[in-house]
Amino acid sequence: MDCVLCKVGTTEKGHVTVTLEKGNSIILIKDVPAEVCSNCGHYYLSEAITAQVLLKGKEAIDKGAELEIIKLKVAS
Repeated sequence: MDCVLCKVGTTEKGHVTVTLEKGNSIILIKDVPAEVCSNCGHYYLSEAITAQVLLKGKEAIDKGAELEIIKLKVAS
């Protein structure tokens, strides 16, 4: 797909690190499957992956994490 941000690049399958911040908590989720723009690096997550990322972030914040680094494990 064409990148809606830079309007120049096209996206390719890849992996990214997603940063979530809430209050004093910072959650880094690594190895997240995404469509990544070949020009600007902007990424797009599918609906299913977004749900997993938000769930992992909520779990970390609910247990009181200030800084947590998680590697996303996606079921094949």
